[in-house]
Amino acid sequence: QLQLVASGGGLGLAGGSLRLLCVCSGRTCSSHVMSWFRQAQGKEREFVAGINWRSITDYVDSVKGRFTIARDNAVKTVYLQMNRLKPEDTDVYYCNTTDGFLDYWGQGTQVTVSS
Repeated sequence: QLQLVASGGGLGLAGGSLRLLCVCSGRTCSSHVMSWFRQAQGKEREFVAGINWRSITDYVDSVKGRFTIARDNAVKTVYLQMNRLKPEDTDVYYCNTTDGFLDYWGQGTQVTVSS
């Protein structure tokens, strides 16, 4: 059983930066892909970025060059550094992982970017 607790986010300015954190609890946290998704009200949840246990990363095109995902397996934490924010980055952000059997989600954290 894994548990994810997300933090960070809040209000940012267009062109500014915010950082999200997600702490994983569980014996196998360091072995799994960790990802960030985001969801606007009334829309489907969208993949934003992912990182595997070897720190190989993947990003949705809309955030490439602006967002960076990283992980520190020693403290079972994944980070999403969001730079050059845009108003369209405003969403609820969720961290995610899977152990191959179940999907695990952290609670959402609101990111609001004002222009």
